Amino acid sequence: MQRLFLILLGTIALWVSWVTTPAIAADLANGAKVFSANCAACHAGGLNVVNPTKTLQKGDLEQNGMASVEAIQAQVNKGKAAMPSFLGRLTPEQIADVAAYVLAQAEKGW
Repeated sequence: MQRLFLILLGTIALWVSWVTTPAIAADLANGAKVFSANCAACHAGGLNVVNPTKTLQKGDLEQNGMASVEAIQAQVNKGKAAMPSFLGRLTPEQIADVAAYVLAQAEKGW
């Protein structure tokens, strides 16, 4: 009975690994290029020249509810306050890449 259970469990695990698609990793190098071309004027070094309390530093991102790729993507898409919307100016892939880059840099301390 235990052997049958292990075989069934192994079969299910193999099936799940074959039918699920792996997540596509963000391109951090492209994110760095997008950041440099579109974000660095206001956010060089993870700072914020317009509002110094809303930096891209890890602590500020967490405090402001922006410590996820989804939150950063929403901000880039919609804009907020002095930050313009980049919807239509950047592709969804560029926005995903720059969001992942921002989080990676925040983890490193910029």
